[in-house]
Amino acid sequence: MYYWKDSQHREVDFEIKEGADVSQLTQVCYDIDNPKTKERELRSLVGAAKELDCSDLLIITWDHEDVEEFKGNNIRFVPLWKWLQEGKLYS
Repeated sequence: MYYWKDSQHREVDFEIKEGADVSQLTQVCYDIDNPKTKERELRSLVGAAKELDCSDLLIITWDHEDVEEFKGNNIRFVPLWKWLQEGKLYS
């Protein structure tokens, strides 16, 4: 498990690898309701996805659940309780 950071200081909290390939990128954000916060999290996630060639994008939130399209990428939003209940990486 790794994290990602670019030269513009955008970060992704978790970069999950299977061998040399990145299989999932995950952000953790308590409250995604603030438009500036959501935009920041989405931009970082999509930037990493493009650089690392990863399409499995996840944001773990406090209570928001949805799938949204952002700049041509499908991003899953999963509440923490549901992610923890799975007992494994959510995919």
